[in-house]
Amino acid sequence: MKFAIIDDEKSEQELLDKYIQEWAAPKKEIAETHRFDHSESFLFSWEDDKQYDLLILDIEMGQMNGLELAKKIRQENEEIPIVFVTGYEEYMQYGYDVCALHYLLKPVNKEKFLAVLDRLHRTPKNDVKLLFATNEGNRGVKAKEILYIEAAGHGSVLHMEHEIVELKESLGSIAARLNEMEGFVKCHRAYIINMQFVSMILRTDILLDNNEKIPVSRRQLKRAQQEFLRFYKGE
Repeated sequence: MKFAIIDDEKSEQELLDKYIQEWAAPKKEIAETHRFDHSESFLFSWEDDKQYDLLILDIEMGQMNGLELAKKIRQENEEIPIVFVTGYEEYMQYGYDVCALHYLLKPVNKEKFLAVLDRLHRTPKNDVKLLFATNEGNRGVKAKEILYIEAAGHGSVLHMEHEIVELKESLGSIAARLNEMEGFVKCHRAYIINMQFVSMILRTDILLDNNEKIPVSRRQLKRAQQEFLRFYKGE
């Protein structure tokens, strides 16, 4: 995996690089890190090489801060994951404007940072699209954008991070299509979840990263737990 650390503090660059290498070693991942002292030097490099798995941006930097840099990046790449690090909590609200993966306060907590890397690692790396029938016609949706699908009468409802779409297709029919696709689990007779967005599995509910709770049936609990562990570990 390839990482860019853009931070004007050498000590912070070194610390984040150290955390990345410690995270990658037990997973047998090769972590390639590139360090930049300011936004301008990164943009110069970005013109020739845009193949990164994660950008880690300090917010307070020189002439162009991390938020301004993120906006420039988003103009040509809406997909690349971005994590902000800063010493100022008031900047947190601005991370949502550029769809940041996460926001971390300095000094960066190692456990929280590693958790962010784990989340990135278990995110599907392909852009597989699924075709769904809606009242407005057929629609293609990227698999990695689906939070969960809920049964609704003879049809179903597709839940994404920023949109909810009514589908004509039954949950059973969708479950049959997703059965062989990694990361999707029918955890209840009325729900299919995407493990990418699961943060915890409880006895009767599955907690998503956005704090929504999805019911899990007693019958499907063991399978959901097994799939969660397998997906989280990247096995």
